[in-house]
Amino acid sequence: MDAPIVTVTVYPQHARVTRRCQVTPADGSRVEITGLPLSLDAASVRVSGAGDALVTGVDVAYAQHAAPADPTLRALVEQRRADQATVDEVADDESAAAARVDLLTGVSRRSGASFAKALAGGDAEPGRVQEVSEALSTQLAAALKQRRALATRLERLREDLAALDRQIETRSAQSEQDSSTIVVELESPATAEIELSYVVPGARWEPGYDVRVRGTDVTVTSYGLVSQHTGEDWPECELTLSTARPANTVVIPELQPWYLDRQQPERRSMVPPAPAAMAAYGGAAPAGRDGFAAHLSEVEQGATAVTFRPARPVAIPSGAQGHRTTLAQLDFTAELDYVTAPTQAEEAYLRAKVVNTGEHTLRAGRAAVFHEAEFVGSTQLELWAPGEERELALGVDDRIRVERELVKRSASKATFSAQRRREADYQTTVTNHSPREAVVAVLDQAPVSRDDAITVRDLRLSPEPVERTELGQFTWRLTIAPGASATVSLGYRVDVAKGVELSGWRE
Repeated sequence: MDAPIVTVTVYPQHARVTRRCQVTPADGSRVEITGLPLSLDAASVRVSGAGDALVTGVDVAYAQHAAPADPTLRALVEQRRADQATVDEVADDESAAAARVDLLTGVSRRSGASFAKALAGGDAEPGRVQEVSEALSTQLAAALKQRRALATRLERLREDLAALDRQIETRSAQSEQDSSTIVVELESPATAEIELSYVVPGARWEPGYDVRVRGTDVTVTSYGLVSQHTGEDWPECELTLSTARPANTVVIPELQPWYLDRQQPERRSMVPPAPAAMAAYGGAAPAGRDGFAAHLSEVEQGATAVTFRPARPVAIPSGAQGHRTTLAQLDFTAELDYVTAPTQAEEAYLRAKVVNTGEHTLRAGRAAVFHEAEFVGSTQLELWAPGEERELALGVDDRIRVERELVKRSASKATFSAQRRREADYQTTVTNHSPREAVVAVLDQAPVSRDDAITVRDLRLSPEPVERTELGQFTWRLTIAPGASATVSLGYRVDVAKGVELSGWRE
């Protein structure tokens, strides 16, 4: 019996497929739903009846087939047989056309010599010779034209056949020769409806986001990326995405601690170094603010999971990778400022600070970030709970110019009784060439000693930073009018004890 798919619920690691069919007393007490994925979890099968049907037993059987169980793959294989027959026919026609060209070419070559000899001996009329020669030329030209047309058609047919072979190869990798069958024993004195569901592996979904910043308005469009290699196509049906789990990036610059240490003598080891570990790689909004401006899907917040139901039926074929389904659109308000860390790069990054004022937690996922009409880049959006603030990097703004300059440097030589001393003073100037007031966070740092023989002292800061850490990191927050500049200064002295070689110093 045919039981079409009516609902699919996709979880992060598998999917539950629901089918439904009508049964009548004429169908008997045994109903078989065939052609199901071989990988379905038999323990997950659930069957229920509506109306007067009473389900008395459920079993899962497995069937072997001479042809692929996947109907789409079977259709592709049948199409290939037909296409191959067409290719063979056209190849035969091309061979016949080529033989005709060879024959006419040989006749033309031999007749040319015979006609010349006959004309020289007076045994042939010139008009008759010309008539025969023109007929041979006409036939040869037609044969050449036919051969070229057949060769072109044959080449295109072979290209289409190769493309079909690639489809079959891709489909075969995710299809199975064998299949599962669900057998339902029931009592149905009248027409009734039965519904069955089962869990299949090879399906998953993950969240993704488009983040668009226009002025201080932020629109976050969330979508689900569904991939499925279950071996069966999901037609247009009710799709549900659940977070339940049964069982090249733009970043804000951050300062790392700058340590000074005693230089250690080189040590040789007989043990070869271990190989370095590889680092894992891990669109206008409707009016409204503070939360979901428009639900593009129905959202249910459970105790531990969120369920999304897109408003329209969705079809996803087996083999789909990252099929995109829009879930929701959120509107927030951002606080904008700039961040610069001139010790790393003399550039100012535009930053948006956004609070999730919606009702639902956003799962971690990749986000494409747009500023006005420009694509800025992609980033990894971390788990974002209601009330939490996130920072979004919006790229470098060349209208905010940053210059860090070494304005003073001195170093004393060691004597028999004195310490060595190094001093440095830096000045960072930020100029606002934009038409609006700019708030710029300037990050800088002084070295930190990890040895008692090395002392960092005489710290000189102007103006006083708004934040400082025990690791020598400082943050200034400057408000700069259009066309104006602001300056911060940082200076320090490092004393090194006699006989100690300093490592980690940089200017």
